Amino acid sequence: MSTSPATISASGSTTDRVGSLADVHEAAERVLPDLPTDPVMEALDLNVYYGDFHAVHNVNLAFGRNEITALIGPSGCGKSTVLRCLNRMNDLVAGARVEGEVSYHGQNIYARGVDPIAVRTQVGMVFQKPNPFPKSIYDNVAYGPRVTGMKVENMDDLVEEALRGAALWDEVKDKLKQSAYGLSGGQQQRLCIARTIATKPDVILMDEPCSALDPIATSRVEDLMISLREDYTIIVVTHNMQQAARVSDRTAFFTARPDETTGNRTGLLVEYNLTSNIFSNPNDKRTEDYISGRFG
Repeated sequence: MSTSPATISASGSTTDRVGSLADVHEAAERVLPDLPTDPVMEALDLNVYYGDFHAVHNVNLAFGRNEITALIGPSGCGKSTVLRCLNRMNDLVAGARVEGEVSYHGQNIYARGVDPIAVRTQVGMVFQKPNPFPKSIYDNVAYGPRVTGMKVENMDDLVEEALRGAALWDEVKDKLKQSAYGLSGGQQQRLCIARTIATKPDVILMDEPCSALDPIATSRVEDLMISLREDYTIIVVTHNMQQAARVSDRTAFFTARPDETTGNRTGLLVEYNLTSNIFSNPNDKRTEDYISGRFG
């Protein structure tokens, strides 16, 4: 399958940036090709509508295995809408319509007969606000395997494995039967990550996972994301450009184009490249203006 080019248009270099190259996490400095090879997922000519409103226009992206891809851009540019397309969460929105293709290991997840529940088992999601269930810590983690009918030899072992994977086990191992609501906000978000990885997904989507967290909790989640990259492909929407620079391997910058008649804003993909390139030498003036704080 063909994908969009690594960059879309050319312009000048950035002189006034968020941080410096020294601030870009080593994750962005790994030796990677300009485009993902053997991508886990691809968005191909993706268009999204809410009724008559054209929310996202013609997005092409490829997501590499064991990479973190950040989706950045101003509010209303469609990045969260694109994220939700990757596991068919927009199916739950009245009036939403998706055109084009989203490919997972070469299979279009929007093809006739594809079960969206099965898609979400393989492509898990962590939301902006921690949303633990009104259950115990243990039952939160065990929920997914139970409701999906996942074959589990020992649920205790699976719960421990997921909590360890989310860097939470040592903090909760003595209170697994206590309510998840008793955890701090950062702990609740890591619990939601544990709940996601308990079903053994291939891809983890994160929609601004740190926006409701304090700086210390944010740092813990960012460290966790980098650790999880060893086993998962991660796609994260963030308004925090420093976060994108710290954790991601590749960054996609979106903007919004207003309709002159209605004023509605349609999301567009402007540029997609290695994170180090996006933040040090973007190819599009719009990207440069955004990361330098001139707009957004």
